Amino acid sequence: MPMNVLLKTLLVIVCLQINHATADVLEEARVALSEVLTSAQADAQPVALLVRHALAPGTGDPVEFSLDDCSTQRNLSAEGRQQAVNMGELFRDSSAGTNIDAISVFSSAWCRCQETAELLQLGPVSTLASLNSFFADMSTRQDQTDQTQEWLLQKLAAVDKATPPHRIFVLVTHQVNITALTGVYPSSGEMVVVRATSPSQLEVVKQIRTD
Repeated sequence: MPMNVLLKTLLVIVCLQINHATADVLEEARVALSEVLTSAQADAQPVALLVRHALAPGTGDPVEFSLDDCSTQRNLSAEGRQQAVNMGELFRDSSAGTNIDAISVFSSAWCRCQETAELLQLGPVSTLASLNSFFADMSTRQDQTDQTQEWLLQKLAAVDKATPPHRIFVLVTHQVNITALTGVYPSSGEMVVVRATSPSQLEVVKQIRTD
């Protein structure tokens, strides 16, 4: 077999294997997410999903970074945008029994997080300042982490079974924020599910990979 034909054949095989692996990961994510959402709604037990933004190759942001100009930031790649779309489809999968009206979406102000949140198509996206990255300035790490934890504890404890439920909170943020809050180092697009176990304590319930 000519070398160029052999290389093309190998490339096709590798692509098929990658697509199969991706499909397996998404199916596992669908099942895990279905369990989380169904439990949250059936048991009136609110949960939050801390979502690391979808794939944005690189680390940190360029030196000319400006929060008001997406062109100066590290942004989602085409693969990252598709990953975010796939994540949204997981929520809308009818077999997951998801009530979209029960979901509230919040995001860091960074463009890669805002775009991830918007591509989920789960409803309006609200910006939450404590979700902003502190990668470039660790001096705000503890204050922001405390603010996010306090916000979450208030939201997760405030749900009343007698009122229209917003029992599922989706927070799109950065690796450093999620790690500081939970100790988990998430991959791009990974969801870390947390709930309140007391008025002052959060517990990691599940990790859901989507890559």
